[in-house]
Amino acid sequence: MRALTLTDALRFQTAYPEPKRQVDEALIRVRLAGVCNTDLELVKGYMGFSGVLGHEFVGEVIEGDSAWVGQRVVGEINVACGACDLCHRGMPTQCRYRTTLGIDRKDGVIADRVALVHRNLHVVPDRVSDRQAVFVEPLAAAFQVLESIHLSPHDRVVVVGAGKLGLLCAQVVKLSGADLSVVVRREAPAKLLNQWGIRAVSIDELPAKRTQVVIDCTGNQEGLVASMNLVEPRGTIVLKSTYATHPTINLSLIAVDEIRVIGSRCGSFPSAIRALEAGLIDVESMIDAVYPLDRALEAMQRAAQPGALKVLLEV
Repeated sequence: MRALTLTDALRFQTAYPEPKRQVDEALIRVRLAGVCNTDLELVKGYMGFSGVLGHEFVGEVIEGDSAWVGQRVVGEINVACGACDLCHRGMPTQCRYRTTLGIDRKDGVIADRVALVHRNLHVVPDRVSDRQAVFVEPLAAAFQVLESIHLSPHDRVVVVGAGKLGLLCAQVVKLSGADLSVVVRREAPAKLLNQWGIRAVSIDELPAKRTQVVIDCTGNQEGLVASMNLVEPRGTIVLKSTYATHPTINLSLIAVDEIRVIGSRCGSFPSAIRALEAGLIDVESMIDAVYPLDRALEAMQRAAQPGALKVLLEV
């Protein structure tokens, strides 16, 4: 089958081995896959990953339990053991023995087909298009912000980083009624934010140490430093970034100002699907380009360009 793979280099292969479906897995024909910033970080060496890239997808089950065959699905990326202490405590996304789709020891979805355990699958409602459904995984990650911290309409919230995840987080935070601003550096995301009724600002417009909650979606050290400059004493930084390198920051400021730093990762697929079905979140305006799978290398180059939004691969 065709697949975009990462070993010692990024390659597009036309004869990659078919997934070997296990008893508890479904075989899925991928319809549409998304390129994520995490994919770009993996290419730079994050996680030391080797295999098929990609974890955002919508597809059709072609083999597996009869109840699933023929269903249009999206899938959660963490494959948990179901038996460790964290799984028993209801934290499968933090399973001690998990593999992660297209990120950690599990082939991903930028390919013709992928195998994934049935318990990770979610049926896509008819009212949600493929181009919307491919955003379910990152949108679920955005909804995890609301699981990580309570936001009230009285809170001042700043999202730093108006890339793909930042724009999704901004739309989710808007639902809370909080006083929201998003730091932007380019015209395209600013136009989208204005279209959604969300304030787009430059970093220079914001006062230091006056924000209750800062959400860092930049994926770089500069964004984390900016977040620490914006957050008020005893405020909260929600960290949505992952890094190929190790950022250097002044941890003394966190202790002195008693700042809470909360890591936030994967979230609720049902919440994301409901929001898309109800029309609460606009994702299609974020699509920058759609490439056929055979042009996957070109798609990765496009996604890596500064300011690029969502790049999709049609399989």
